[in-house]
Amino acid sequence: LPGFYYDPEKNRYFRLLPGHNNHNPLTKDSIQHKAMECKRLRLLEEEEKQKKTTRAGLNSSVLLQKRQLGLLSSTSYCRLVHELKVNCMQRRKIEIHSPDSSVAGTNNFKIIVADVACERIFTVNDVEHGGCKYGIINLSGLGKESLTVEMYDNLYFTNRKVNSVCWASLTHPDSHLCLMGIAETPGCASLLPASLFSSTNPGDRPGMLCSFKISTAWSCAWCLNPQADNCFSTGLTRRVLVTNVVTGHRQTFGTSSDVLAQQFATQTPVLYNGCRSGEIFSIDVRQRNRKGQSWKATRLFHGSAVTSIHLMEAEHYLMAADMAGKIKLWDLRTAKCVKQYKGHHNEYALLPLHVNEEEGLLIAVGQDCYTRIWSLQDAHLLRTIPSPHPSSKDAIPSVVFSSRLGGSQGVPGLLMAVKQDLYHFSYN
Repeated sequence: LPGFYYDPEKNRYFRLLPGHNNHNPLTKDSIQHKAMECKRLRLLEEEEKQKKTTRAGLNSSVLLQKRQLGLLSSTSYCRLVHELKVNCMQRRKIEIHSPDSSVAGTNNFKIIVADVACERIFTVNDVEHGGCKYGIINLSGLGKESLTVEMYDNLYFTNRKVNSVCWASLTHPDSHLCLMGIAETPGCASLLPASLFSSTNPGDRPGMLCSFKISTAWSCAWCLNPQADNCFSTGLTRRVLVTNVVTGHRQTFGTSSDVLAQQFATQTPVLYNGCRSGEIFSIDVRQRNRKGQSWKATRLFHGSAVTSIHLMEAEHYLMAADMAGKIKLWDLRTAKCVKQYKGHHNEYALLPLHVNEEEGLLIAVGQDCYTRIWSLQDAHLLRTIPSPHPSSKDAIPSVVFSSRLGGSQGVPGLLMAVKQDLYHFSYN
């Protein structure tokens, strides 16, 4: 490095300052961080100036002409169209309104999770005095030019750190929310009615449906299969707990590792689990508790802790990501990896995957705070989006992608929550 010298005994770089006898030490990590920040600022500047261009020959008219002439297969044509649309996405900041003007835009976003219809997103925000604040953002305003949304908070639940959250359909679709959190020691699992976060009839809001103490909770999932109706699962330290919220009946399955990721199948009452050991296994929740590992069905193995799993729509394939930054697509019928999506960065964080089969896209945010988008069909990396804020452990963006943000008449695009800001990338 020009202007620096390296001291191998101290494992540090020293800046050479003319006319000074003392040196200014810089660690390898700090130099790497500065280099990453320079790269992020350069990419942001390119995007702000709209200098980002697609590959040569990648425009809609040329693609359509090649397809009509038979020069492109349907698979290649679809992927290239999505690549064109992804690269044309522009970032716009969303204005967040709240009935309580002191609430909106004052706390950092930690997690955002959309309901099935993408009409609402549930938000978990860090608060200054510790713990978290929960809220629901109505996305109906995204169809308007002003890009405004309404945020509703419930201030009664502000003391629990949240590891995992999912929407639950108890009385009607997406009527409740499952929260896996850490109150003190042990942790806590809660099922909250979504109506708690509403501007109507505040005096008639129902209370918490169920809440119980558990060991440290890492993940949760709600079952939509009628054979395991009203059940949700909790991934704990070395065990899985399946609870029927109406009857109170519980099933416990012991595991050899912490369960960091979970998802229920919809066609069968089967629960898929991803573990810190790198193992992925399934459980048929109709069976009674069994000792040992004999109840495990499908078993897959990653080389590192599995942080996220996603069961594909036909339920023949499973997408999984791990703490080595590897994203793999598994064929559940043969228990073999059929595709790998390269470029993801993760070393220790519980980072989710976002799969949109309708658009043929895979989206993941890395520990380096970059949002990456791949083609599902051929695993091609379509775009890498830098964060609007400097990268840090507490500034990893949380994202949602949908073809209908705001409901059936909504707009397509990517939502990105980072720090106190919410952004929209229009996918036209």
